[in-house]
Amino acid sequence: MVTIMPAPMPELSFPPGTPVCVTEVTWRRDRSVEVRTVGVVDAWEEMPTGSWHAHGRKDRLWLRRLKLRKLDGEVTLLVVDDGTSIAKLKPAKN
Repeated sequence: MVTIMPAPMPELSFPPGTPVCVTEVTWRRDRSVEVRTVGVVDAWEEMPTGSWHAHGRKDRLWLRRLKLRKLDGEVTLLVVDDGTSIAKLKPAKN
């Protein structure tokens, strides 16, 4: 397993079809919560938050999102930020 922190363009390191383990860390007051999601990269997208109080391009805050297909077929959309690390996994052997 090779761990790579999100670079300015992580989609170049993890193209669609790449099996990955995404670890997201969220900090609370006195502790952190770590969530891991395993799947195959489906797509990279930039989408606005939709938040009325976030400001940026066209008055929206744009976030990089990773569309991931989990092992059970479920598709999930993850926000890739400073608290996210992505590890490339070896493809499963049939």
